[in-house]
Amino acid sequence: MSEHNSNSNQSSVTNNKEDRPKLKILAFHGYRQNGTVFRAKIGSFRKAVSKYAQLFFISAPHKVFCEEGGGDEDSRSWWFNAEDNTFSGKCLGGPAIGFEDTLNLIEEVVKEHGPFDGFMGFSQGACLVGLLAAMQQKGYLPYTFKFAIFASGFRSGSLVHKGFYDEDINLHSLHVYGESDSIIPKEMSESLINLFVKSVVIEHAGGHYVACSGSIKDAYLDFLHDRYQDIFENPEKNNRRNS
Repeated sequence: MSEHNSNSNQSSVTNNKEDRPKLKILAFHGYRQNGTVFRAKIGSFRKAVSKYAQLFFISAPHKVFCEEGGGDEDSRSWWFNAEDNTFSGKCLGGPAIGFEDTLNLIEEVVKEHGPFDGFMGFSQGACLVGLLAAMQQKGYLPYTFKFAIFASGFRSGSLVHKGFYDEDINLHSLHVYGESDSIIPKEMSESLINLFVKSVVIEHAGGHYVACSGSIKDAYLDFLHDRYQDIFENPEKNNRRNS
């Protein structure tokens, strides 16, 4: 059975101000991770954005099988792009085994816990968010989201996904990637970024992880501040701009 219970970042700071609404962001983990592991790994990010956003974490529906045989409950994938049920971001021309299951899972989660203001993803999860943004642009999704955050994002090389990338994506987006990332080289991230016409791009000197320090933390906060104003403080202006 696929794991789709949403674990929210419920922590809040007590102060004299009235509790104000927060942006709801659905977070998608990387290959061989799960929602619980991803939540723990990005504690700095969660803390940094907690002023503006509440994150919800889900686990991909597919178990990743180890070499010894059998599926690892803790190791998950949103889809596989090789016939042996593995995934590599650098694989080109392969299938997208199990992708429909993932789409169905997300639809269920949005119905139960949404709507969500934005989606955020890391690595394979960021690739998934890119696909969802492209599908939304084409009117293929039964739900909507207003912005996206990508960490080590890239285009899917699966043949069935190729047609999703044939037009610009009119969605506010923040893209963060590492200059020395050997898993998803920066050229792969840049290829995805080129599709987004409202993009903010931050490059850091590190590798394959969700960076959150110094100017990168400031970039997250600036981006979410703007999205917060769009959605909660100036919704009519935002609707006119997107119409």
